[in-house]
Amino acid sequence: MGELRFRITGRSAGQAPLRGFLGGQGQSYNSMDTAQALFKFVAGGSIIVGVTWLAQQANPRYGAILAAAPITTTLAFLFTYNEAGVATTQQLVLGAFYFAIPTLIFLITLYFLMGRFGLLPGLGGAYGVWLACVVITNQVISAA
Repeated sequence: MGELRFRITGRSAGQAPLRGFLGGQGQSYNSMDTAQALFKFVAGGSIIVGVTWLAQQANPRYGAILAAAPITTTLAFLFTYNEAGVATTQQLVLGAFYFAIPTLIFLITLYFLMGRFGLLPGLGGAYGVWLACVVITNQVISAA
């Protein structure tokens, strides 16, 4: 398999196949140049603009689909893979799976609190619940 990867990417089997993607070539795994940081910023901002536009102009359901889509997560995985390799990316994927649970609880909490107390107090309460869930999830993962 490493031989096949080498022939396809032109890199040795030990290197991440995407090394060099968006300016990473020749840099250490821990460095990031300005263009790469700007691209990440624009990509994330574009998703927020898309969610807002869809929710206002089309249908809130379509904005919700885009907001819940794993686009940002996928970009984070791609950049992590490019900069840190397979092992770190696998750990990130597993962590994202576990910490999706507090995010689901955040959304449910926000829905109910927002209806009763308004947006800002609802966000404050939902973030408090989310933070407690993150701490609990982290303790459970650490104990396992």
